[in-house]
Amino acid sequence: MALYAAYGSNCDPAQMLARCPHSPSAGTGWLEGWRLTFGGEDLGWEGALATIVQAPGQHVFVALYDVTDGDAAVLDQWEGADKGLYRKLKVRVHTLQGDHLVWVYVLDGYEGGLPSARYLGVLADAAEAAGAPDDYVAELRSRPCTSSGI
Repeated sequence: MALYAAYGSNCDPAQMLARCPHSPSAGTGWLEGWRLTFGGEDLGWEGALATIVQAPGQHVFVALYDVTDGDAAVLDQWEGADKGLYRKLKVRVHTLQGDHLVWVYVLDGYEGGLPSARYLGVLADAAEAAGAPDDYVAELRSRPCTSSGI
């Protein structure tokens, strides 16, 4: 088993349970020195896809999961890591119980483009379901987006 951090739609506990039924939630935390952004507009789901980039002074809310090897293979397929869309990096997450090294998926493409309104709503709903602070969810909901997918 390995610890994974989810910042996108996989933050949603129900979605992770459906995708990775053998991988329990392991709490939440923050990626310090990173920011949520979007990229790969030509690759995405009605627009740009969520990713993270290093950014001093910024932070990203994440849900943590203790992922089994079997579920990791399924998650790699969902995230397109098996096809090179996303790559896995090991990063440090800050939690109330201390720091942890975790796997995270990062888009293997350029930064830029806007997500669809629907996709942005999915991300905000997932962060809310995972217990993200209200101001973080509100900031997600107020981000610029395209009207496609509504």
